[in-house]
Amino acid sequence: MTEDMFGIAGLTAFFAGVLWWLAGYRSGRLAYARSPRQLRGRAMRLLGLIGAAALLVDIKAALIVADWPTGWPAFEGKLALDLALLLAPEAAVLAYAAPRLLRVRALAKAAEIGSGASGNGSGSGAAELRAAAADPLLVLPVQAAAVAAGGVFYLTFFTAIPVARTEMFAVPAAVVAAAALLGLRQRLRQQAMLAAAWRRPSGGRRALRAVAGVIAVAAALTAGLSAAAQSSRLPDRVGMMSGAMDYGGGAVPAGGAHDHAGHAGAQPVSVVDLTGPQEGAADRQFTLTATKAAVRLASGAVVEAWTFDGGLPGPELRVKQGDLVEVKLVNRDIEEGVTIHWHGVDLPNAEDGVAGVTQNAVQPGQSYTYRFVAEDAGTYWYHSHQETLEAEGKGLFGALIVEPREPLPTGTRDIAVTAHTWPVAGDGLPRIALGASDTDSRQTVAPGTPVRLRLINTDSNEKMFRLVGTPFRVAAIDGTDLNEPGELTGRDLLLAAGGRYDVTFVMPETPVTLAAQSDDNQDGGSRTASLILSADGKSGAPVGNADLRKKQPLFDPLAYGQPAKTPFGAGSAFDREFTLALGQKLGFYDGSFAYALTINGKLFPNTPMLMVREGDLVKTTFVNHSSSHHPMHLHGHHMLVLSRNGVAASGSPWWTDTLDVAPGDTYVVAFLADNPGVWMDHCHNLYHASVGMMMHLGYEGVTSPFSVGRATGNHPE
Repeated sequence: MTEDMFGIAGLTAFFAGVLWWLAGYRSGRLAYARSPRQLRGRAMRLLGLIGAAALLVDIKAALIVADWPTGWPAFEGKLALDLALLLAPEAAVLAYAAPRLLRVRALAKAAEIGSGASGNGSGSGAAELRAAAADPLLVLPVQAAAVAAGGVFYLTFFTAIPVARTEMFAVPAAVVAAAALLGLRQRLRQQAMLAAAWRRPSGGRRALRAVAGVIAVAAALTAGLSAAAQSSRLPDRVGMMSGAMDYGGGAVPAGGAHDHAGHAGAQPVSVVDLTGPQEGAADRQFTLTATKAAVRLASGAVVEAWTFDGGLPGPELRVKQGDLVEVKLVNRDIEEGVTIHWHGVDLPNAEDGVAGVTQNAVQPGQSYTYRFVAEDAGTYWYHSHQETLEAEGKGLFGALIVEPREPLPTGTRDIAVTAHTWPVAGDGLPRIALGASDTDSRQTVAPGTPVRLRLINTDSNEKMFRLVGTPFRVAAIDGTDLNEPGELTGRDLLLAAGGRYDVTFVMPETPVTLAAQSDDNQDGGSRTASLILSADGKSGAPVGNADLRKKQPLFDPLAYGQPAKTPFGAGSAFDREFTLALGQKLGFYDGSFAYALTINGKLFPNTPMLMVREGDLVKTTFVNHSSSHHPMHLHGHHMLVLSRNGVAASGSPWWTDTLDVAPGDTYVVAFLADNPGVWMDHCHNLYHASVGMMMHLGYEGVTSPFSVGRATGNHPE
């Protein structure tokens, strides 16, 4: 179960609150009716509001109970509190307020008959009627339900799982305190109404009090929001080693949580020393120049882009497994700064290319050189990890292909396909480009040719690919080959943001078409492109939006392929175990109001660093309480998927560096801590990372001298 604040969970919380607050307001005004007829009408309308609010509460409660998230204790505790805040006041309303309201309605009807339709409700009978309408046991339960609904609204929209212990206590305490004050106020109001000298306040006086109340509430709200915005501002400088640390149940260094000397009294090692080979001639050398350019896409649309070497995407880099690779980055004119992160490549930490973690951002006129050995064959990609949301979105990315030592089958057509959505198009709609083309493109492939399509999702949202015209196999995930992958037909490929699938097939006599679709165009709201392969380079039809909206079953890696031996598995003894609860809330982040995405209820830099020791076997459980997909990307390591939602992985070993954790899913993964450093561990939906959904994996004995923040020029997300 997830709690979608913009879906049924949020709607029921919002409208239940609205109805209870209207009912609470009207219950407090009930005794001010000018006549028995008016009082009877108000009582009937109030009964209707109470009935509607109670029905909505019951629907919400039934939905919670029907989808109770067994096995998620933090979520269970929060939902239990929701149910208590919803159902206890409702029970009080039905037990105490509703019978008294029915009595008031009956008394008003009798008074109306006794005094005539024009009776003004004066005299001792009117005082009795007012006293009944102002009965605290009538008014207070309704107003308490309104306050409690406000508490549920707060818990739904402004807290994340796990809800902080202080909030779990403070919210019900605030509801009880507010109800007590409202009860005291109503008791005093009832006593005043029984006095012989009591007079109904004039309309002008009531209006003045209402205006004063609105002004007071607005002032308090403005002051509170201003204080919250200011307190959310991030420090001008945040050192990588300055925050809290989580040891996952493993041993804490003898010197305490912030002792970075590591075990056995070793001297700390800086990430800047964890480099690739610095000596010897490189097998492959590249220079990538980051520069701004207006790039015309194949469709004719012009994109104001940030580019590597002036094109979109950046140059495809192809190397051989085992090559020593040297890449010189030159920043010509990107004022925000640039780095290059080698997404999915398990390389030495100093070469990882993350601003403020492994290096400083490269400023205009500066350069930086990366050197590493391409040890693992596979499909990877590169992108700037400085202001990543903007930089990657504007084009600072490209494919990195590490070809295996053993060549692919003779004659194989090996095609890397980066899929990216460009926000600017000639017809005003965003366009999905496959490679360099945002229109339908064609290639000539002879029948019988082995084909390998390397699919790379460079967007921040998951992307669905469809291959039409041939059976196929998913040969690799995130750069790692699968064991004995089976043949697939009629399956769509949902690829995580930043993830990669290698798809293989033998070219048939008839055309084959590849198309991609993202969340942005589920209703045809963007233009997609097709890559069409055919024997003559001319035949074959594109796959359009209408075709893509006809859903097919999704490819599921969990049971795909055949099992094979792995260095560890679900039954292994783990040295560290972490649980990362992925959540959401509305609130302020760095001074701005945001839809913030959380890890264990916290936002960076308050997310703790996950600490390991070299050689540790580490298990991590991802639990997605939110309504969004979270492609969790761990730098420098590949994770082995052990299970999803309690079902063990049963197919080929599934190694991944970018795991798409869908809403409501629980994944258990494991990795070997064999690559010392300080590594990013974040959601690769880059908006999510930019509003707090990031943390780091640190090794004991390794430190980083770098910092992020306004005063540093380093902004990795």
